[in-house]
Amino acid sequence: MPDTQPDTQPDTPSDMHHSDLAQLITGRLDRPAYQDRHWTGTFWEYLGICEKTPSVCRNAHQRLYDAILDQGSESYKQFKKEVTRYRFFSDPFGGGADGIYGLDRALAQLVGYLRSAAEGYGTDRRILLLHGPVGSSKSTIARLLKKGLEAYSLTPEGALYSFSWMLGESCDVSPSPMDQNVATMSHEFPSPMHEDPLMLVPKEARRDLFDRLNEAYKPKHHTGQLSVEGEADPFSRKVLADLMEFYQGDWSKAMSHVKVRRIVLSEKDRVGIGTFQPKDEKNQDSTELTGDINYRKIAMFGSDSDPRAFNFDGELNVANRGVCEFIEILKLDVAFLYDLLGATQEHTIKPKKFAQTHIDEVIIGHTNEPEYKRLQSNEMMEAFRDRTIKIDIPYNIRLDDEIRIYEKDFGPHRTRGIHIAPHTLEVAAMWAVLTRLSEPKKAGLTLMQKMKLYNGKSIPGYTEDSVKELKEESPREGMEGISPRYIQDKISNALVGRQAIEEMTVNPFMVMNELENGLDHHSLINDEETKKSHKELLSVVKDEYEDIIKGEVQRAISADEEAIKRLCSNYIENVRAYTQKERVVNKYTGKDEEPDERLMRSIEEKIDIPDSRKDDFRQEIMNYIGALALDNRKFEYNTNARLYKALELKLFEDSRDTIKLKNLVSSVVDDETQQKIDVVKQRLIKNFGYNEVSATDVLNYVASIFARGDSKGE
Repeated sequence: MPDTQPDTQPDTPSDMHHSDLAQLITGRLDRPAYQDRHWTGTFWEYLGICEKTPSVCRNAHQRLYDAILDQGSESYKQFKKEVTRYRFFSDPFGGGADGIYGLDRALAQLVGYLRSAAEGYGTDRRILLLHGPVGSSKSTIARLLKKGLEAYSLTPEGALYSFSWMLGESCDVSPSPMDQNVATMSHEFPSPMHEDPLMLVPKEARRDLFDRLNEAYKPKHHTGQLSVEGEADPFSRKVLADLMEFYQGDWSKAMSHVKVRRIVLSEKDRVGIGTFQPKDEKNQDSTELTGDINYRKIAMFGSDSDPRAFNFDGELNVANRGVCEFIEILKLDVAFLYDLLGATQEHTIKPKKFAQTHIDEVIIGHTNEPEYKRLQSNEMMEAFRDRTIKIDIPYNIRLDDEIRIYEKDFGPHRTRGIHIAPHTLEVAAMWAVLTRLSEPKKAGLTLMQKMKLYNGKSIPGYTEDSVKELKEESPREGMEGISPRYIQDKISNALVGRQAIEEMTVNPFMVMNELENGLDHHSLINDEETKKSHKELLSVVKDEYEDIIKGEVQRAISADEEAIKRLCSNYIENVRAYTQKERVVNKYTGKDEEPDERLMRSIEEKIDIPDSRKDDFRQEIMNYIGALALDNRKFEYNTNARLYKALELKLFEDSRDTIKLKNLVSSVVDDETQQKIDVVKQRLIKNFGYNEVSATDVLNYVASIFARGDSKGE
C-alpha cells in the first residue's frame, strides 16, 4: 500500500504562534488591559487607590448614573419642550444591536430617577418599575443598563474593587506552621457578595475616612457624596471576628489576610449583575433571592448557622454592587415581594438563619399593563406600591423612529440578498404608528395628518403650539396598538414567502397582505371592532403609499435636468420682466413681447399659489435671487424647494403625454415609448433605491392608477 502519511509533522506550538490566524487572534488581545482589570494588591495599596481615585468607592446608583452620562448626550426640541437624548441607549457597547429609538422622554425620566438616587435624595430606596405594553422595549432597556454597566466596569473610570480572605485550607483561622503568631494564608476565599474592601473598616473610623475621601472626590455628573453603609456579609464578619480574636484585637494584622482585587461586573460570571425570572408559583422559593444552606458543608463546620456553610448565591446576593433585574416583577409570589421591600427601603436582605445583610444595588423590574392594574386594585400591596417609581415605556408615535427599528432588523446585511423595495418598511411602520394614535378631536384633521405632524412635518394651519396641544389631549397615546414584534414577524414572513424568494424582492403590498392576514390570528386582539379598525387603517396606509409612488414616478419622468433648467430660466426671465414692468425678447422672432402670464401661472398653480397671491410670490422669488447675489451665490433651478417642486410637476404634466405612461398596461408598446420608459426606470433605480424588479412593479402599478382614471395628485 502506498504511504498516505503526510510528509511533514504537525506544527509545533511555537510554529503555530507565528501563523497568520494565530497573529490575527493575538493581535486583537490587549494584555496590559487584562492585567489592569485583574489587578491584585494589599488592603493598604487599595487605600492608596482610594486616596488617588475616590470614585472607586461609589455606590451602585452613582456608578450606573455615571456610566450613562459618560457616553454623552444631546438636546433637541420636541413639541416645544427640551428633550435630552442619551447615547448610552443607542447601545454603543453592542454595535447598536439593542439601540432604542423614539423613547427619549421616557429614558430621560429614568435617568432623572438615577440622578436623584446618585445624589442620595431617597429614590435610591425605591424599585424602578418599567411599565408599558408588550414589545415596548422594557426588557431591552433593562438589558442595556446591565450591558452598559458591565462595559463601564472594564474602563479605568468605572473600576471597582472587592477582596478575598487568605486563610487555611478549611477556611479556618489557625496558626501557621512557620510562625505561630501569624495565621495561615495558604488558600483564597473571595467575598461572596463582591463587597467593597472599605466595608471592613470599623464603624468608628469610617466617618473620618470618608470625610477625607469626599474632600478629594470631584464627580463630573452629580454632587452625591461617597459613603459605605452597613456591615460586611455574615461570612466576612465571621472571618474578621476570628482574625481579631487570633490577633487579640489588632485590626491591622487582620487586614494582612485581605487580598484586594479589581472586579469586572458580569452577568455570565454572576458578579454584580443579577436577573430573576418568576417560575411556576408552586415552585417559587425565596432562597433563590437570598441564598441557601450548603448542606454538604454542615458536617465540616458543625452547624447550619455557620456562614461558611451557606451559599450567598441568590440573585440579590450576586447583584450586589450592580444591578438586579426582575422580569415580570408583578408575577412574583408575595413572599418574594416582602424580600424586595427590605431590599429597597433598608438596603438589606434576610438570608436564612442570618441577620439582616446589607446590599448596594439598583433594582429594576418591568411589567405590562394588566399586571399593573391588578397591583393597583390589591389593597394588600400598598407597601410595595409605595416603594415603587413607575416609568411608562410606550410604543413609538414618531414615524421616523419606528422606521429605524425595522431598518436595524432588516438592513441589507440581514436579508441575504433579498431586495426590500423602497417604502416597504415605511408603510409597515406607518400602520403600526397609526394604530397607536388617538383620533384627533380637531375638525378636519385626519389621523394620517396627525401622524405627520408628530413626525415633524409642517401642515398649513398648525403650529408647534397646536401640535403640543394635540399631544397633551391624548396622554395615553403609545400605550396601546400594534407592537413592533408583530410587524417584525410579518416582515419576516414576507421575506421567506414564495414570491419574495422567486423574485428576490419584497414590496410593500406583500408586507401589507401579511399584516392584514395576521390580524385574524393575532393573540392579543380579541374583539372584532379593533380588527376592523386596524384593517381600515391599512387602507389609509395604502392610499398614502400610492401618493408617495405617484410622486416618485412623476419626479423620475420629469428628472431631465436640462429641461428643468430651461423651464426655470424661462420662468425667472418672465418673472423678472413682470416685476420690473418690462417686456421680454422673443428668442425666435426677436421682438419684444409681454411676459408670458400663461407660462407663469401654469407653474405657480402646481404649488397652489392663488391668483391673488401671484404678485407676492413673484416678488419673493426676485428678492430671494437678489439676496443670494449679495452673498455671491448663484440661483439654480433647485435652490428654492417650492419652485423646484412646481417646475417638476409642470415638466411631468408636459412630458406625460409624450411618454404615454398609460400604454404600459397594454400588451404592445412601441420602441420609442419603451426607450423613454427604460430611462424612467433607470432614474427610479438610481435616484430612489429601486432594483429592476421593484422599479418595473411600481411603474406598472402607477400606470394602472392613471389608466383607471385616478386623477388624484396629478
